[in-house]
Amino acid sequence: MAHDIEIIEKTPAEYNYKKRNADRAMRGQLMMFALMIFMTLISFTAVQAGFSPLFVIPVILLLAAVQVGLQLYYFMHMKEEGHGLPAMFMYTGVLIAFLTVLTFVTIVWW
Repeated sequence: MAHDIEIIEKTPAEYNYKKRNADRAMRGQLMMFALMIFMTLISFTAVQAGFSPLFVIPVILLLAAVQVGLQLYYFMHMKEEGHGLPAMFMYTGVLIAFLTVLTFVTIVWW
């Protein structure tokens, strides 16, 4: 009973289709990884170049936010089907966190 395994063979067209999709996904992930390494190098360069902290801190925070978004989208597979509800919860949490920080910063500085 446990040895009754059904083997499903793929047609060459199905195999080529899956291979093309896998190659495309791998290429996209490698490009995003290279982009994230580049953004990290920009951050290190901005710090090492001796720019003003008033310039460096916002740049680093902006690049970090972009990297978090890209990592969620590409490496956590949020772009694939079936991830709509978890994505909505994460994006809603990010929005609430941003609004909370904005509110406290406004209260403190105003």
